[in-house]
Amino acid sequence: MSMKIRLARGGSKKRPHYSIVAADSRMPRDGRFKEKLGTYNPLLAKDDENRIKLDMERVKFWLGQGAQPTDRVSRWLENAGVLPKKDRANLKKAEPGDKAKKRAEEKAKKAEAAAEAAAG
Repeated sequence: MSMKIRLARGGSKKRPHYSIVAADSRMPRDGRFKEKLGTYNPLLAKDDENRIKLDMERVKFWLGQGAQPTDRVSRWLENAGVLPKKDRANLKKAEPGDKAKKRAEEKAKKAEAAAEAAAG
């Protein structure tokens, strides 16, 4: 049985509130889980101490049992010092999109034409 430490969504429409749970990976997102490990409230300010609450002893227990945290949960655990930092590379993040590339090409052509007209 593969276990995950993941988020289970609660709260009403447009007002999310998440429980951090240890669940079997085959169960649905908001379905059955083994244990609630904490809460996450994205509506609070990022520096608010109540935004993310975790029971670190139980998290360490489940990690010792082989539970795999999801990406978002693993980032929080890395910040808390429970997990070692992973190297993540989103190489396409800084690359402009297709439309931005076309606009830059058109702007360069216009500037080139204006420079030729001024020189000629």
